[in-house]
Amino acid sequence: MIQPVILSGGSGTRLWPLSREQMPKQFLRLTSSQSLLQQTLSRLEGLHAAAPMLMGHHSHRFLMAEQLREMDQTATLVLEPEGRNTAPAIACAALLARQTGDDPLLLVLPADHAIGDVQAFEHSVSAAVPLAEAGYLVTFGVVPTQPETGYGYIACGEPLEGGHHLAAFIEKPDAKCAAVLVESGDYLWNSGMFLLRASSYLDQLTRLQPAMLKACEEAVSSAHRDLDFLRLGEEAFRRCSADSIDYAVMEHCDHAAVVPLVAQWSDIGSFDALRAIASLDAAGNATKGDTWLTDTQDSLVFAEHRLVATLGVQHLIVVETSDSVLVAHRHQAQQVKQLVASLSQAGRNEPCSAPQVQRPWGSFQAMDSGERYQVKHITVKPGGRLSLQRHHHRAEHWVVVRGTARVTLEERSFLVSENQSTYIPIGALHRLENTGKIPLELIEVQSGSYLGEDDIERLDDVYARDNDE
Repeated sequence: MIQPVILSGGSGTRLWPLSREQMPKQFLRLTSSQSLLQQTLSRLEGLHAAAPMLMGHHSHRFLMAEQLREMDQTATLVLEPEGRNTAPAIACAALLARQTGDDPLLLVLPADHAIGDVQAFEHSVSAAVPLAEAGYLVTFGVVPTQPETGYGYIACGEPLEGGHHLAAFIEKPDAKCAAVLVESGDYLWNSGMFLLRASSYLDQLTRLQPAMLKACEEAVSSAHRDLDFLRLGEEAFRRCSADSIDYAVMEHCDHAAVVPLVAQWSDIGSFDALRAIASLDAAGNATKGDTWLTDTQDSLVFAEHRLVATLGVQHLIVVETSDSVLVAHRHQAQQVKQLVASLSQAGRNEPCSAPQVQRPWGSFQAMDSGERYQVKHITVKPGGRLSLQRHHHRAEHWVVVRGTARVTLEERSFLVSENQSTYIPIGALHRLENTGKIPLELIEVQSGSYLGEDDIERLDDVYARDNDE
């Protein structure tokens, strides 16, 4: 049996300002109407595999659940208290898979990759099954289409049925070295995808990473249910070293194999990688949204909220969101990560907070703000119910623009319909619900001395959140 394990802990900082800490790239609809996570789940359909296990950060749990709900997809949702890289995540998945007494093959897939040829992907997985059943830890190596400095490489060793012994990992090379590797024909791009038997991986951890394995065993044994989620034991999981499976296991394993993959694969690790898989116009431009390009070549121009026009430029990345605009040379696409780090060090909120913030009940988007005031557009999905709460530093004025709101204010409960409004004083106990059949939309005007999201005291919450969520 194949047990898919989807790793959804990445941050995708090279795709800022589209990708944020609160809304990383796996949840974005970059290449189709489905998010990258949803595409990853969809390509499992032809494998006749078990229901997937989705590993992700606890702060993204409602994002994961909502995207599964959109697909009518079931999965085991496992929450990590913090990111510890891939080796501990896969170890916990293997331990959980063994709890039923089975010993499945784990198909480990990052949630944020794009694959254009799903049949070719299925073919490579099928080719890897006999190797994994024989005890090999199998990774998938993408056949290079060009020298690429943004990927690590895998050196192919002696042939095996369906693949090769894995001879070595090569860190991301410079342009000259990448050209030599591709020209040789003996190296593949490191995709970060694996097929391995749960017990085989745990055996290797016993030999190579006993402390990590012990911490993961304790994290799994102390895991607890929280609504539809399984939370790994926080204290034990934090003791794990933050290592990738490549560094912790694969580089030291004498039963590692690589199977070639020719499936129009991309990890979409940068805007240049995104442009490479996009539809281009006659001048080599990739565009999305309301754009107007004149005398522009070989560029990527994305607009989310307003017209973006370019004139007489080439080799540019231009990305507009409601709160940020990035303009960069395409040759600097890999350095966006450093730009985001410098913004974070300067105390800016833009690397973390997304313009549209998802909540289990719906979402909100900041529209305007200034000294002592803030305006938000709030959408509550049918059946959505905010917590019973109060604020100590701000008052709120709600104007309903679509649907009907049920409002609880202290001891009263009443309906507020389209074009009607209500006022929530500072310190008043209140709740907002959508008991209707269509989304509820309202404009919220906040005023007060402090308008941070952590000014909230929850007295009752059906989603069991902390005050800072």
